[in-house]
Amino acid sequence: EVQLQASGGGSVQAGGSLRLSCSASGVTDRDYALAWFRRAPGKEREGVACIASHGRTFYLDSVKGRFSITSGSAKNTAYLEMNDLKPEDTAVYYCAGGGLIGCSIVPEPYDDWGQGTLVTVSS
Repeated sequence: EVQLQASGGGSVQAGGSLRLSCSASGVTDRDYALAWFRRAPGKEREGVACIASHGRTFYLDSVKGRFSITSGSAKNTAYLEMNDLKPEDTAVYYCAGGGLIGCSIVPEPYDDWGQGTLVTVSS
C-alpha cells in the first residue's frame, strides 16, 4: 500500500516563502510521478505543479516563476518551493502520486493521495 506524507504548510505574509515536502512509501512502480494540488475555500481543486520520475515538470500558469518543484535525494520524494506567496495562494495543499511515465496537473491519473497541509497567506 502506497502512503504519501505531506508536510510544510504554515502561515506567512504576502511575499513570503514556504517549502512543502512530500514523501511516498510503498511504491512499486518503476516510473512514479508526484504532484501538488490545492483547494482554496469555495473553489475547485486545481493542480499546481508536478514532476515526473525523469525530472520533467509542469506548472499552473499562475505559479510559474514563483513555485518550483524538485525531486528529493530519497526516491519518490518531492519538494514544492513557494516564493512570493500571494493571498490567493491560500489553500489546503495535497500531494498526489501515480505510476505515470510523465506527469500531469490534472487529478485523474493519480491513485495515491496524501493528507492536506494548510497554507495561509495574509496580506
